[in-house]
Amino acid sequence: MRQPRVVIYRPVDESGATHDRMRAAGCEVIVESLDLPGAVPSAIACDADVLLGATFRGGIMDAEFLAQFPRLRLISKYTIGFDDVDLDVATQRGIAVTHCPTEANWGGVAEGTMAIMLAALKRVRERDRQVKAGGWRTAQLQGVYLGARQDGYKGITVGIIGLGRVGSRFAELLKPWGVRVIANDPYVSREKFLRAGAESMGLAELLSQADVVSLHCDLNAETRGLIGSHELQKMKRSAMLINTARGALVDFDALLTTLKNGRLAQAALDVFPVEPLPMDSRIDELGDKLVLSPHMVAANQGGTLNAAIPWATEVVIQALQGQFPARVVNPEVQQRWCRLFGDKPALVIPASA
Repeated sequence: MRQPRVVIYRPVDESGATHDRMRAAGCEVIVESLDLPGAVPSAIACDADVLLGATFRGGIMDAEFLAQFPRLRLISKYTIGFDDVDLDVATQRGIAVTHCPTEANWGGVAEGTMAIMLAALKRVRERDRQVKAGGWRTAQLQGVYLGARQDGYKGITVGIIGLGRVGSRFAELLKPWGVRVIANDPYVSREKFLRAGAESMGLAELLSQADVVSLHCDLNAETRGLIGSHELQKMKRSAMLINTARGALVDFDALLTTLKNGRLAQAALDVFPVEPLPMDSRIDELGDKLVLSPHMVAANQGGTLNAAIPWATEVVIQALQGQFPARVVNPEVQQRWCRLFGDKPALVIPASA
């Protein structure tokens, strides 16, 4: 029997232990950087049964890319995100796409969002810079008090767009602060809003009421460009926009223009339409109106993706044994996948593996 071939296009397991586990199970494991600009898969890589890796930096695994892999049955992602794969094309081809929604990842995003928000509202950067420059207190360094107080101050309103894992955890983190939380997500139940302590409302209403708007939704055809010039105009002039989800959710040029015109007070971004972020003089002009982070809001000591390594390896073994794998993000592929691969296991694991 031909050895099933697993091509790791962007490795995460520095120890190589899970690579050895797959080899022990009977797989041929090849590490080849397929996601670098201009990369052309080798003939060996094109014979892959599985593509395994982290975020695909070469753009999108689209029809043209996937056509190079005629035997492919699985794309296993170490990451929680999967917008770097054209799911429609994968489904048409009968390719299952899996991801790893570990708490280390989505919980890290929620914590990072909280940190960015507090740093901006409490003027942490500005105060640090002031003291180091020999300055002291000024009115411009006053921060924002978040929660409601007994003296009648009502506190701020935080609007969350997308009440999935990250959005729900962010709402939980906000509870002790006593802020009003409003949320928009047409795909979750009323019970989830209640558990999160969030008031459900439409997008336009949320944008007009929130002092902080934080994005936590998937990137897809419906949400691409979700926040453009029209939506930004609906927000309060004093408001802050946070995006720690996906860069293409926001019209970046429209955001810079809105900030420059004073129509929006602040924005904090960990993600961008093009990464790494190209140099842009407009960004320098905005100063403290814009807080930037290099797409690592979830990166914490202990390894954001470490918990995902065994998960991603597990689904590889499942799929090669002819079992429909866990954590599939295109479940509509199941019938076609099972017809193509369910009765054709490529791997029989030795008892010692």
